[in-house]
Amino acid sequence: MSVAFRRESDEEHLEPKFELPLPPGANLVTARGRAMISAKVAELDAALAAAADDDPAREVVKRDLRYWRARESTAKIAPEPTGETVAFGTRVTYTLAGATRTIAIVGSDEADPATDRITFTAPLARAMMGLSVGDYADFNGQVDAIEIIEISTIEHSGR
Repeated sequence: MSVAFRRESDEEHLEPKFELPLPPGANLVTARGRAMISAKVAELDAALAAAADDDPAREVVKRDLRYWRARESTAKIAPEPTGETVAFGTRVTYTLAGATRTIAIVGSDEADPATDRITFTAPLARAMMGLSVGDYADFNGQVDAIEIIEISTIEHSGR
């Protein structure tokens, strides 16, 4: 029989499964972010224990668990910010292009733009880092595009 018609298993025709990429740089987290990572590890541990050995989804759970365990082992809770300047762990109210918004600056795994939580490595967060209330920052090619209105720590803001 020709090798062209030989098929050892379906595995050789599946798309390769790559590891989940780890975000570059330090794994800074808030206390909330650290708790979220630990909860995700516990959830995946339980899913792995419940999955049958021959379940194809088990490999996906194992891959996800490797990612979250790596994130858990490298997580470093960032120092509590003072709230006087924009920093990791602050909630910032600002104006940009005539609109006023409030965001929280958090770690990569805790970031969720839909709930106004952005990672500290995002261009918007980097443009505001170190600024105080009343300061302006250039952004997206615009001079003084951002004005800082209010700064508070995430823990003290209640959200």
